[in-house]
Amino acid sequence: MSPTAPAPDEIHRERLHQLAAFLRESEQILADFDAWREEHSDLDGWPLDDDEHSRHAVKRDADTWRSFNRVRSFAKDLLATAEVQVQQLNPAHLQSRWPWQLGVLDDALKQLATLQQQWFKARDALPPTARLGSFAYDDALAERNEEAWSYLDDWSTHGKALLEIQAAAQNHPLRPPALTSATTHVRPAAPAAAPSSAARR
Repeated sequence: MSPTAPAPDEIHRERLHQLAAFLRESEQILADFDAWREEHSDLDGWPLDDDEHSRHAVKRDADTWRSFNRVRSFAKDLLATAEVQVQQLNPAHLQSRWPWQLGVLDDALKQLATLQQQWFKARDALPPTARLGSFAYDDALAERNEEAWSYLDDWSTHGKALLEIQAAAQNHPLRPPALTSATTHVRPAAPAAAPSSAARR
């Protein structure tokens, strides 16, 4: 007898657990980097050793990308489900920042997909001798990670909104969440004064 396939809501909960794990990991990765930078900078905030600072930044970028990979394959589904849940919730149970945050996450995900495609093209254009561990390969990979980090940081900063929306939908349901039919794209309008995650970068 074959095992029973997990229900859509079970799959969604597991994906949210993976998102929560990324949020914890990315926060720790950034905290570790900031702590090192503070210890190895002068009174004006300039690094004491530029090369060492660069190596730590490269590691921060790579570790954050690697952590987000646990979420990237289904991140679009998480966003679509959250949008449906927001539409179903009573306005009294909504946070006004949620639509804007969903828009930030959606845009960041699109930018990450573009960077990934660019990385594939750059990797395929490398000479056959360029493999992981070679300067050419590692330099191209580090460039992708560096360009991706601000978008990964958007997910680290605003990804908690998906967990908040899920909690609100569970506590104040109006209709069944329709997890399997969430196909609408996120198109929220940004407020006049949108919050920024620049302080985290």
